[in-house]
Amino acid sequence: MRGRCGSPLVRSKAADWGVDPKRIGVLGFSAGGHLAAWTATSFDKRTYDQIDQSDQASCRPDFAVMIYPGMVVKRDTTELSPTIRVTPQTPPCFFAHAGDDRVSLENSVMMYLALKRVGVPAELHIYASGGHGFGMRPTGKPAATWPQRCADWLRDIGIVKAEGGR
Repeated sequence: MRGRCGSPLVRSKAADWGVDPKRIGVLGFSAGGHLAAWTATSFDKRTYDQIDQSDQASCRPDFAVMIYPGMVVKRDTTELSPTIRVTPQTPPCFFAHAGDDRVSLENSVMMYLALKRVGVPAELHIYASGGHGFGMRPTGKPAATWPQRCADWLRDIGIVKAEGGR
């Protein structure tokens, strides 16, 4: 990916890869969750010169999934980091976090609230336990159910087609 905006490259290759160019999102865990938040809120600020036709496409992801993101709020505050610029154009977002995570769940909560204030669809799941790094593996804890909750959400917002072809 060039610079920090991979959406144009993916969109330009969508037909070759069998991907719907209107259903391209970003997902990140922990520090990657921060990068997903950053990408979802900074798509209008390219950090590189356009070099070919693929760079004409939008950098805005169609959705963002952040799993126990860090560095979304400024340290020792409940304010969003200046690099996280939530606007009405921010794509729909999904969050999952555990209450016993060493990374403060305020990172998810505060961004969720900011999204709701500007009318952006968002879903937030806070699980009582799961710690940090529960990822996608089955742990027997409720936090391990987040992939199914996310799939349900993606169907609900129309990114994934419901069974029966919707």
